[in-house]
Amino acid sequence: MMTIATAPIVERLHTSQLADTVRVDCPAKTNLTLEVGPTHEEWGGRHALDTIYCAVGVYDTVTATAKAPGTGFSLELEGAHLGDLASSSSDMRRNHAVLALFAMAQEAGREPDVALTITKRIPVGAGLGGGSADAAAAILAINQLWNLNWPMERLRTIAATLGADMPFCLTGGLAHGTGFGEQIEDILDDSPLARELQAQGFTGEVLIGAYQSQLSTPEVYHTFDVVGAGSGDRNHLQAAAISLHPRSGQAIEAALQAGARHAFVSGSGPSVVAFVPDSTTAQRVIDTWVMHDAADRIIRAQAPVTPIIGVTQ
Repeated sequence: MMTIATAPIVERLHTSQLADTVRVDCPAKTNLTLEVGPTHEEWGGRHALDTIYCAVGVYDTVTATAKAPGTGFSLELEGAHLGDLASSSSDMRRNHAVLALFAMAQEAGREPDVALTITKRIPVGAGLGGGSADAAAAILAINQLWNLNWPMERLRTIAATLGADMPFCLTGGLAHGTGFGEQIEDILDDSPLARELQAQGFTGEVLIGAYQSQLSTPEVYHTFDVVGAGSGDRNHLQAAAISLHPRSGQAIEAALQAGARHAFVSGSGPSVVAFVPDSTTAQRVIDTWVMHDAADRIIRAQAPVTPIIGVTQ
């Protein structure tokens, strides 16, 4: 059944004292452009990427709470849309946030005595970087919880060992990504490129059309290696994703006909992101998606946004 949700608004809490619990709300990501280059053996067979990242205001929340020394880590998952994370066969030690905790503990020379709780709102396996957001949130939370105060450059170096999108998710906003996506150059609010993206309609209200089904990122890349990029596609993976999940293509066409300024597959899909100029157009796109059964879940959000950190004692 289709649902419509609005991303939550969360206040930032400030403290100069040591924390017992740190909560981080980390947004989803999309790719305003995604150019896919050749594979590189030194990157484990990953493709070279050139992308403009944009953080979108639907948030996963990671809460990190200090535990007694020697008690180890724990993980709890919450949320109505857990996807395959809810599978009984899922190994919690392979969860992205847990891997981030382990990486931070190794770098800090500490034991990972932390209780993690993840509240999922970002669709799973959707091309929206939910796992990367969880890892980034865990890194930000541990940096605060353990009073490490490491600079962003150091945190990004750690994040890059875990995945392509994670260094971007640490800061959100807008950024240029290269390498296999892990080399990040922030796009400042007052920069010419930021102003150009705003003029093109890549800021403000955005709709996400999400699905019950998931797409495997390796499968999408394998399909891309066969079919290539579609003519004029800003996202080189879009044609491959639509060939595997045709409803994504239907959602794009419907959104554009309803007045969206831009509509495209997010990352490796299958989610579709539509930027709209105003609330009237947003409602028209929603009505069209509902009428044509173009999405299973519709999320209204803002973009670009940044992570939010809250601390309690």
